[in-house]
Formats: sequence, structure tokens, C-alpha cells
Amino acid sequence: MPSFKLFYFDGRARAEVARQILHLADIPFEDVRVSYHDWPPMKPTTPFGQLPVLEVDGEQLPTSYAIFRYLAKEFGFNGQTAFETAWVDALADQHADYFNEIKPLFFVLWGFAQGDRTTMVKEIGAPARDKYFPLLEKIAKDNGLNGHFVGESLTWVDLLIAEHVGTVHQHLPGFLSAYPNVIKTVNKINSTPRLKEWIEKREPTAF
Repeated sequence: MPSFKLFYFDGRARAEVARQILHLADIPFEDVRVSYHDWPPMKPTTPFGQLPVLEVDGEQLPTSYAIFRYLAKEFGFNGQTAFETAWVDALADQHADYFNEIKPLFFVLWGFAQGDRTTMVKEIGAPARDKYFPLLEKIAKDNGLNGHFVGESLTWVDLLIAEHVGTVHQHLPGFLSAYPNVIKTVNKINSTPRLKEWIEKREPTAF
């Protein structure tokens, strides 16, 4: 079994799905939380000058989605067929487009940028939400409200969406109330025993 070290800041954000996959697969890993003080000298040693980075037997793999896809393929969280895997990737790419639109709002909510919260929720958050979440609402319904967004097994895109919905609930209670199928699906995802165990034991972080 390879040895795994995951490098990220002390937050969930772009590393949490990787942590969850490793925990769900019962794979030991070193969860390295990089301080903002230690990051500048470390930055040039990473492939793209950014985190997260997954180290596998000393070899570095950068970017969150590449890490998620690698771990999901290794440990069985990327769908049960090639077509399901393609749908997982398609939904993840759609999520990335959505998050790029709503990211300025979350940077304010997380304290990384300045801005008027109320205005940004109305002008950035709501339009991005109302473009993306109706798609998720239909996808969840079309998949039978079975606790997954694709197929009948837990995939990394389930973890990605559930983690994001949890972050939205943390900072904007009620923001997703118009999307009950999404909430129902996320609740089923989070009730997966080992995932529930992870969520309950992790330390709370701002982002």
C-alpha cells in the first residue's frame, strides 16, 4: 500500500473530499495542515505553486479534482460503470463552473476579501445558485432520490456536493431551502456511517 500525505491549509475547502475518501476507504494518511507562515517558502516546491498537494510515496500530485479523481479510482468512488464515471466527471465539472461564479461571495464569507454580504448574496450568490441547483434538484429526482447523485453507489461527486451544501448551511442558513431533493440526497450521503463518523470527529474550521 502506498503512503499518503495530503498537504493543505487548516480548512476543509479544496482538500476535504480527499480526506473523506481516504477515511471511507480506511486508508492511513498524514493530514498535513500548512500554516500561512510556512506556505511562502513551501510554495515553490509544489508543482503548480498551490495547495492541495497529495504526496504518494514521495511523488506529488497537484490540484483538488485530479487528487479526488485519482483517489476515487483507486478506492472505488468513481461510479460502477464507465458511463457513471463520465457522469460523475460531468457533474463535477458543472459544480466547478458554479463555484467559480459564486466564489467571490464565499471569499467574503470566509474573511479572505472585503464586500457587502447582503449585496453579494443577492447579486452573485442567488444567480449562481438558481442556475446550478435546479439541475441538481432534477438529477437527484431522476436518480430516484436514492441518496446519490449518480448511480447507486457513493461517489466523489456525492462527497463534493454534500461538503459544499454543508458549507452553505454553515454560512447562509436557508439559502438552499427551495431545493428539497438536493437536501434530502445530501442528508442521506452524510448519514453514511463512516462519513458521519468523520464529520462528527473533525475539528471545526472557518472554511
